[in-house]
Amino acid sequence: MIDISVSSLVKSYELGKNVLDGLSFTINSGERVGILGHNGCGKTTLFKILVGELDYDEGDIMIAPSKRLGLISQIPVYPEDWTTEDVLKDAHRHLYKISEKLDNITAQLEFDQSPSLLKDYDKLSEDFRRLGGYEMDVNRNRVANGLMIDENMRQQLFSSLSGGEKTRVNLARLILEDTDILLLDEPTNHLDLKATEWLEDYLVHFKGTVLTISHDRYFLDTVVQRSIEISDGQAEFYSGNYSFYVQERQQRFEEKLRKYEKDQAKIAQLTKAAEQMHLWAFMGNDKLHKRAFSMEKRIEKLGSSEKPHEEKKLNIKFKQREFSGDEVLVADSISKSFGDKKLFSDLSLMVTGGERIALIGDNGAGKSTFIKLIMNEETPDTGYLYQGPSVRSAYLPQIVRFTDESRSCLDTMLYDCKCTPQDARDRLAAFGFRGEDVLTPVGSLSGGEKSRLRLCMLMGNDINFLILDEPTNHLDIASREWMEDALSDFTETLLFVSHDRYFIDKFAQRIWYLCDGKIRDFRGGYKDFLEWKERQAVFEKNQKNEQKKAEVKKEKKPKAPRSDKQLAKVEREIEKLEEQIADLEQQAQQYASDYQKLMEIETQKEELDERLTELYERWEELSS
Repeated sequence: MIDISVSSLVKSYELGKNVLDGLSFTINSGERVGILGHNGCGKTTLFKILVGELDYDEGDIMIAPSKRLGLISQIPVYPEDWTTEDVLKDAHRHLYKISEKLDNITAQLEFDQSPSLLKDYDKLSEDFRRLGGYEMDVNRNRVANGLMIDENMRQQLFSSLSGGEKTRVNLARLILEDTDILLLDEPTNHLDLKATEWLEDYLVHFKGTVLTISHDRYFLDTVVQRSIEISDGQAEFYSGNYSFYVQERQQRFEEKLRKYEKDQAKIAQLTKAAEQMHLWAFMGNDKLHKRAFSMEKRIEKLGSSEKPHEEKKLNIKFKQREFSGDEVLVADSISKSFGDKKLFSDLSLMVTGGERIALIGDNGAGKSTFIKLIMNEETPDTGYLYQGPSVRSAYLPQIVRFTDESRSCLDTMLYDCKCTPQDARDRLAAFGFRGEDVLTPVGSLSGGEKSRLRLCMLMGNDINFLILDEPTNHLDIASREWMEDALSDFTETLLFVSHDRYFIDKFAQRIWYLCDGKIRDFRGGYKDFLEWKERQAVFEKNQKNEQKKAEVKKEKKPKAPRSDKQLAKVEREIEKLEEQIADLEQQAQQYASDYQKLMEIETQKEELDERLTELYERWEELSS
């Protein structure tokens, strides 16, 4: 069944220039599709058209009439006095209306027991059960916890939240609404690693349809089954995730290039032959003109194909200073608090030359604060930080600012880097600032462009310790790849904070995992770290279970007099519970692709398991 059909869609913002130029595609029910393309190609425009926020010039759009569609990037306006909890509860407004009607009918039934009223009550009760009314509080807590919306945030006024927090709450609300078609525009932008992984797991098991725009390549690899690239206003189709798209796109480019080169060789051959035939025709054989004209028509046809163009790569290299010595950075007994909030305590670490370290952890754990301590922008409460005497560090902050935002890119380079105009233009061109771009005021640049300009300025210095705080945060995929190309040639010490798992996986040789005020220092790559973390979680769970068993054994319980009747009753209850658990396990297999249903089944199973454990303990008491 087709959920979305787009045919010959045209949209322009200025006369004669179409952002979307005959775009056509179909999305089947249950598909998870990635919408790819460079910034400005029309991805967000397409989403706004699909939800009716923007009009279009030509074409046809069909959304399956029975399906509800939601766009994550849209944040509705709520009443000023609404808290985050009110916004989350708004997802279940239809259930609250049913509950209110049930309460009214219950009050009426005290005086009126008519069949019609009882029938209405039964129907509403069944609707409430079928639509998940009894699980809505559990679901709301599950989704809020998964997206790191804690109890404190839930009690705050929604209007007081930051833009990123509002986006996160809105994502939770749309998930709770159980929308049939999700349009996700950069859904991981304001999520930390834990929340991103939760969202990925949710979407993989989501029974509806998903269209997503994302610069998070790891997210696209995990979630997406099919990719659509918008190029020159039209759709190119790829039957796989991001990694498949990259490989397939390169193969298609190479095939087009081979065909173009073959056509050019054929054109040269035919041109020479046609010229020769015209020459012979003038020598008395007029029939050869006809053959030459035929060849020229074929040349014209072959010449109509354009040479395929590959994305320009930035020609950038860091100016490095060779490191001498043993220690790049030493942290000894570092602690830092802000008021009553303790970020970390007693951190002791050492970095040696050439290491590549990723500092990761949840939002608010203190990653950026730790980087600021290294750069002397903050002072530790206890301990000290020391950089080796031959260390020359450079820092790319999360939010980039310049000394004078009214200056152009070129003037900023001239003033701050003390270079010649030609050197400034050459370096800016290497970072994609060409022609009139260099005259753009830095204050009007996007976040990604500011990061790119700051990196351009850093690369002119002799550095051997590069520190990056969320370097890919505002960059599109092409810009991320440019940055990765530059860093691939940087052989000195690299320390970076990032939520971009693709970036972490590519560069990290050591992981600093900041959690609960401590840094777990793991020597290895990101995939090795994930495997270790998984093993650690299993180990800790087993330890807790063993501890619990030991505590149960230590507890001295008064011996109850043996009763055969009591024992038989407990055995019957155990048998009944075991049958119920087995039935739930069968249901879990049946609803393997329905994430919401699976969560309900899991909740019921946990409750039954807990009751079964209690009965086993009671059985042991009675048996002894």
